[in-house]
Amino acid sequence: MAASSHRAAPEHTHPDDVPVLTALAALADPVRLALVRELAGSAEWSRSCGSFDVPVGKAALSHHFAVLRGAGLVEQRDEGPKRVNRLRRAEFDMRFPGLLDLVLHTPAPGR
Repeated sequence: MAASSHRAAPEHTHPDDVPVLTALAALADPVRLALVRELAGSAEWSRSCGSFDVPVGKAALSHHFAVLRGAGLVEQRDEGPKRVNRLRRAEFDMRFPGLLDLVLHTPAPGR
């Protein structure tokens, strides 16, 4: 047994298996968009789930990360007691060219 974590390893969906409507729905939520934007500006595997400044509790944050994993946007792994994240930018860009650029460079709602 390689991992000593008490929680199951996260399941990931490869972007090649994601329908465009699933990707758009994942990016339409303001909290998930904030997570993606913060990850886009961070080094890979440098951000733990608890390091994001979003207005939701732990359970809701876990749900948002599950949606992002299911849309092929985020990959997660456990490092000790923390779960760290990376934006699957290259893989997602291959599947949906230009979509992340558009989303990342569009002003957030209310700005």
